[in-house]
Amino acid sequence: MNGANVSCYAFRFVRLHKREILRASIAGQRLKSTQSGNDSHSHLLLSRCTGHTIHRGYSTNSLVRGCRGLLYRNHGDPSQVVQLENVDLPPVGPHSVLVKMLAAPINPADINMVQGTYAILPDLPTVGGNEGVGQVAEVGSQVTTLKVGDWVIPRDTGLGTWRTAAVLSAKDLISLPSDIPLLSAATLSVNPCTAIRMLSDFEDLKPGDSVIQNAANSGVGQAVIQIAAARGVHTINVVRDRPDLQQLTDRLKAMGATHVIKEETLRRPEMKELFKTCPRPRLALNGVGGKSATELLRHLQTGGTMVTYGGMAKQPVTVPVSALIFKDVKVRGFWVTRWKKDHSHDETAARGMLDELCALIRAGKLTAPACTEHGLEDFKKALDAAMQPYTSAKQVLLM
Repeated sequence: MNGANVSCYAFRFVRLHKREILRASIAGQRLKSTQSGNDSHSHLLLSRCTGHTIHRGYSTNSLVRGCRGLLYRNHGDPSQVVQLENVDLPPVGPHSVLVKMLAAPINPADINMVQGTYAILPDLPTVGGNEGVGQVAEVGSQVTTLKVGDWVIPRDTGLGTWRTAAVLSAKDLISLPSDIPLLSAATLSVNPCTAIRMLSDFEDLKPGDSVIQNAANSGVGQAVIQIAAARGVHTINVVRDRPDLQQLTDRLKAMGATHVIKEETLRRPEMKELFKTCPRPRLALNGVGGKSATELLRHLQTGGTMVTYGGMAKQPVTVPVSALIFKDVKVRGFWVTRWKKDHSHDETAARGMLDELCALIRAGKLTAPACTEHGLEDFKKALDAAMQPYTSAKQVLLM
């Protein structure tokens, strides 16, 4: 890239009403002209077809000065402490890149960070959000791993994705193919990565084996269903009772769920009938804790493993002595942030995982969870929706 030129890109977002899935089409081109025998500066064109004004003629410096983000200066209720503010960004250094954020979801961990209850907390003030997808608009002179136009996602947490643009170190980003749906890319680095690691790293599952999980309607749960189905693994999916239970059941089965049951069913004789058509699970995935986790353990086959990755019930996991002595079950934990840190110097591990997930997406075997899109200015509505119980839709901010 000639240092005298700034790339020019057009971003066009088209909202699809059906299934609340946004398909993005992004096209870009470099504009060059001559002025007095010298290369003139191109301009960054940002075009949004989402009912908002189209902004033209932004230079790189204008973009940096005009960046907006969702900041919080204190921990507390997200609806009270998060504010939409202008954000000044530093110039693009030799090892950094300018990223135009495209979309970023609101995850439970993001909410917990704002509340101050998560295991790791950034220094304040900070921009919220740990997941999302952006497009590289400018690269530093020493950057060789990324190029202008690449779609990128964070390698790790803490980059602050709830903003329109960011100047980030190239080593903190990893590229994605731009031929997958925008919402799939925006929601790829947390839930699907958690799901595929838990399905791969704890038990050597074969086609015909079974997995049981609670919180099956969560983002992780939906990814588990689809990845397991692609591998020929049965899933027993536990959800809380709710008014639209049949609708939820139908949707999860359409994704590939073998069985969808209520929490109460775990303690009933119907489970014996279920296991006549489906083998007892070798793997249990617990995102709830409390009694739900205990019941998952009871249904594991001898020598099976329960992996805890969340605790939505905010209750401890109780392990029956009989499960340890007579069934020799293993009780493990998983945190995708830790996995990424442990493999931060293993480029092939992260790249291979993302390539496998993207291949499933292209094949139509892995879709984004049900999403509700919000403009950045509607962040309060998005935050409120993200904190409601019984929700199966992920709230996604469009930049």
